[in-house]
Amino acid sequence: MKAVVFQGPFDVAVQEVEDPRVEKPLDAVVRVTTANICGSDLHPYEGRAPLDEGMVMGHENTGIVEEVGSAVERIRVGDRVSVPFNIGCGTCRNCTAGSTQACLRANPSGKPTAGYGYPQMGPYRGGQAELLRVPWADFNLLRLPPGDEHEQDFAMLSDIFPTGYHGAELAGVVPGSTVVVQGAGPVGLMAAHSAVLRGAARVFVVDKEADRLELARQLGAEPLDFSDTDPVEAVMDATDGAGVDCGIEAVGYQAHDAAGHEHPEMTLDRLVAVVRSTGRIGVVGVYVPEDPGASDPNAQQGRIAFDYGTVFDKNLTLGHGQCPVKRYNRHLRDLIVAGRATPGAITSHELPLADAPRAYEQFDKRVDGWTKVLLHPQAA
Repeated sequence: MKAVVFQGPFDVAVQEVEDPRVEKPLDAVVRVTTANICGSDLHPYEGRAPLDEGMVMGHENTGIVEEVGSAVERIRVGDRVSVPFNIGCGTCRNCTAGSTQACLRANPSGKPTAGYGYPQMGPYRGGQAELLRVPWADFNLLRLPPGDEHEQDFAMLSDIFPTGYHGAELAGVVPGSTVVVQGAGPVGLMAAHSAVLRGAARVFVVDKEADRLELARQLGAEPLDFSDTDPVEAVMDATDGAGVDCGIEAVGYQAHDAAGHEHPEMTLDRLVAVVRSTGRIGVVGVYVPEDPGASDPNAQQGRIAFDYGTVFDKNLTLGHGQCPVKRYNRHLRDLIVAGRATPGAITSHELPLADAPRAYEQFDKRVDGWTKVLLHPQAA
């Protein structure tokens, strides 16, 4: 089959690789109809997270079941499915508690997390390919309505829509909340969309990319361009000095200022400054235990020096971590089917698999208009 293969920093290629197959009785093989490029894919692409040469990329996958193992009972050949980016066994202590993002069995390394085509998340090849092997298929796969309706929207169910919603959940967004989202990348936009869906009164989104801020506005949020305004002052002025109820961090360890200089603590400090006393902050931007490419020695060791003293002083609640996709994806699927949620609205490009190297390059450079790229492996 054809697949997007990691060859080294800033180097991915579409190559012929061995087809996946059913290896265990609970496996399924999915023919991929849509595989997204995620902002998290840029971490290994830029050489900021270790990935083995030859790994097939891609953890946001939608498709049709082509083959199932002998012990698979719920999922059938021909089912249209969404594939959560994190892999759960369904039976370990964490999975049975609903924390499928921290499965204790799926990653052979023993690390409590597993996923497709991503650093340190196990040997599972990704789905930017024509076919994908899915372990524990009955547990992991979410069945979708047949046909091709809502394909753009359903493509967001593997990761970014549940992750954005998880950020809103961690931040405690309820009807009437005021919310600040740091970052208007795909996850930040989904966090804003989720906050609106949950009934927030006002949602501010902070970024510097005009195309992404315009999408935030279209989703019902109030965009703030930090390249020409102080976002802390702007939020405090807009709330008459009270601050907001909730903050969502959707940038992560490569946060940078308008000049392009990295400050991994920047977005956290901004949220600590604007969230009111006793408010909540949800962190769904990626932070890592080690970042050898960081300019700051502490950040190289995963130590982020942010304003924790004020967190304590203001009695703020911090929630953080990888999203347990299965906790939310069924409900979010139904919101899409009902016409209430439209996460596919942020799609900027739909391309055949052959265009993946150019898409990675454009997306990584934040070229205007390259917001969310969907790859279609079956397209000519």
